[in-house]
Amino acid sequence: MVDTVRTVGPPQAPKDRGSPPTDWSQIDWTTAERRVQNLRFRIFRAAKEQRWKHVRHLTKLLLRSYANVLVSVRRITQVNRGRHTPGIDGERVTTPEERAKLVDDLRQYQPWKAAPVRRVYIPKATGKQRPLGIPTMRDRVMQMVVKNALESRFEAEFEAQSYGFRPGRCCQDAIEEVYVALNNSAVGHHHYILDADIQGAFDHISQDFILRRIGPMPGRELIKQWLKAGYWEHGTLHHTTEGTPQGGVVSPLLANIALDGLAKRLGKGYRMARYADDIVVMAKSLPAIEQACPVVTAFLDERGLALHPEKTRLVHRTEGFDFLGFHVQMRGQRLLITPQSQKVQALLRDVRSWLKHHQTVSPEAVIHHLNPLIRGWAMYYRHVVSKRTFQNVDYHIWRALWRWAKRRHPRKSQRWIYRRYFEVGKYGATFYAESRDRRGKTIRLRLERVPAIPIVRHVKVKGCASPDDPTLKAYWDSRRLKMGRQRLAKGSTLYGIAEAQRWQCPGCGQALFDGQEVHLHHLIPVHAGGSDARANLQGLHAACHHQRHQQGITAGQSA
Repeated sequence: MVDTVRTVGPPQAPKDRGSPPTDWSQIDWTTAERRVQNLRFRIFRAAKEQRWKHVRHLTKLLLRSYANVLVSVRRITQVNRGRHTPGIDGERVTTPEERAKLVDDLRQYQPWKAAPVRRVYIPKATGKQRPLGIPTMRDRVMQMVVKNALESRFEAEFEAQSYGFRPGRCCQDAIEEVYVALNNSAVGHHHYILDADIQGAFDHISQDFILRRIGPMPGRELIKQWLKAGYWEHGTLHHTTEGTPQGGVVSPLLANIALDGLAKRLGKGYRMARYADDIVVMAKSLPAIEQACPVVTAFLDERGLALHPEKTRLVHRTEGFDFLGFHVQMRGQRLLITPQSQKVQALLRDVRSWLKHHQTVSPEAVIHHLNPLIRGWAMYYRHVVSKRTFQNVDYHIWRALWRWAKRRHPRKSQRWIYRRYFEVGKYGATFYAESRDRRGKTIRLRLERVPAIPIVRHVKVKGCASPDDPTLKAYWDSRRLKMGRQRLAKGSTLYGIAEAQRWQCPGCGQALFDGQEVHLHHLIPVHAGGSDARANLQGLHAACHHQRHQQGITAGQSA
């Protein structure tokens, strides 16, 4: 076998030197995604069976896979939120031609040299600044290639109590784990909590520990380069000897690799939920939770980390604590999980600030801006005890809109303002705007009402289940179907379309609601007489929809 540790170049096509240039508009994304997933299945199965030689061979195969390069370029340049943010080289990849050229460049083998990241800062809720490292576009794509190749190998080993930045898992799974452990209905329910806060986890995590944990796997040398590449700030190159930069595609996977194993170290008698570097440990008695503290401290010390002395605390479930934006507290005989008050106030501040600084925009623009913000926030909190909070948030948003409308028309009567901007609906006065569709027909847009979003109990992912496990394909298909049905109102146009498509995107074969923007596509174009009937519409990911444009198929309207 080839020395995998020294394989540090990007993917290549060994016997495909004379292959034609990539045509972005003609790529079969269903086939490309399936090939990547099939290799991930094989790696997962081999890792479960501890056939390490086979794992290394398959990992190298996926690292060099043309399909992996295609999928990685697409996700970095078309799907990820930071796709328009350049690294230190200023390169952006925005057109189909630039994407195709990037794919062809990465297929040609060359020794890889990782570039330093660009250091930027974003504000934290505490008022401090959080440092982010923005890699170059090419490094981001290569990190996605490596992540696809390594993730399935470690998915076969990760603990069931790890929920952050893993395929098929989310914050709600971690919250449900906390509920199951602390609720009175649980067998042997727990009373005491170690609310652990790791001090600068991404900035101080031991690079040597990460590399030792990865071992002699293909892609290891690339990861080493990214860890050691350093960052540019104010024209100065700073070298890095510890930590992994937040903002890197592969960084969350590396953090999970390093922090995995705490549940095993704690042993029986404890329940734990970890979302990346956010950790909650639960025990039945105060002595037990006190004994857990030195175990957690020693575990983190091996990884170059330490608990924050001011933010880490031991609490009883009746005192309550905050976790992942939720407040967990035992009140009487009921364990109540509600939206954290600071997150509620942050949403209302954002709404009020935006309205204050956009006094002259049209009502249509207000609805287009606020609807995704309100719905996204409510969808995150819809699985816990949120009904009263939703009503409170809805009321304060209505007040903010009423003040906005009054400032626009200081000389008009309240009756006139009400009739101009509000209508009576199921949940009271609803902000609305008149608009026109693509056919010129007048339509009425309405602001999302938070109480209209139903409270639905989240079903936690079972055990160590992973989408990379080929034996659980039926389980994940069923779970995606159920999760998809919870996202939309029954009877809506998009719900019927998604149901007919089995909640999959026809363009790439992936789950329709996997975090990507969803568009509606007209099978018979509007200019050719196509209607808005459900039978003439398809739900597509935005990237798949754009490909239909490139293929000469007139696209439909955005969902």
